[in-house]
Amino acid sequence: MPNRHGKPLRETLFVRMLPNLMTLAAICAGLTAIRLGFEAHYGPAVLLVLVAVVLDGLDGRVARMIGSDGELGAELDSLADFLNFGVAPPLVVYFWALQEMRVLSWIVVLIFALCCVVRLARFNVGNRAGTLPDDGNRIVGIPAPAGATLAMVPMFMAFAFTDRPILPDLAICVYLLLIAGLMVSRIPTLSLKGLPLARDNAVLLAAGFVLLAGAFFIFKWVTMIVLCGIYLATVLWAALSASRRHLTRKR
Repeated sequence: MPNRHGKPLRETLFVRMLPNLMTLAAICAGLTAIRLGFEAHYGPAVLLVLVAVVLDGLDGRVARMIGSDGELGAELDSLADFLNFGVAPPLVVYFWALQEMRVLSWIVVLIFALCCVVRLARFNVGNRAGTLPDDGNRIVGIPAPAGATLAMVPMFMAFAFTDRPILPDLAICVYLLLIAGLMVSRIPTLSLKGLPLARDNAVLLAAGFVLLAGAFFIFKWVTMIVLCGIYLATVLWAALSASRRHLTRKR
């Protein structure tokens, strides 16, 4: 039975459900990452968290493109973000290197998860109240997907160079606390979702994406280290700029 646009009803329903299906797929990826981390399959676990990051970046865009964004999708997305970015990454890191510290490292895992859920709740409240920054190119604090990716940098380093933890357990705990703090910080950071994509730059963007994809498939862990390093540099630059502006206003 066709709808008013001439498309079969089943096809229309599937297309409108696609963003939610992507979110549910991301949840499955996050849960499976936890299981693989528990079973000591750390490489696939990390890759599944990265799959969840990619799906999180796509589901909202797809929903807006086809006009199917709604309250259900927003709730699913928020719940998926907490599981995939607040629970799965610190647990995978814990299974990988922190079990010997037990109490201290588990407290760090809890703090990371709590900071992530506070960040998500703050974002949801600001989004509903319309108090988020008007500039679409920046947000306050690092987003949950970025925090999840950055949390696994010690694993990227180990997979790229030695296949075993490079940093001491205590240093990994301190690093996770730093990333958790950045998620709930007030530092204005770059938002990739808000960057305008001009048609004149489409060829350059496509070429850059192909090069990045090629680098990832050939040197995936080194590529992730470089990307995370660049992102952390932008966060540091934003923090220094905000500090200078604050000092200038005081004067």
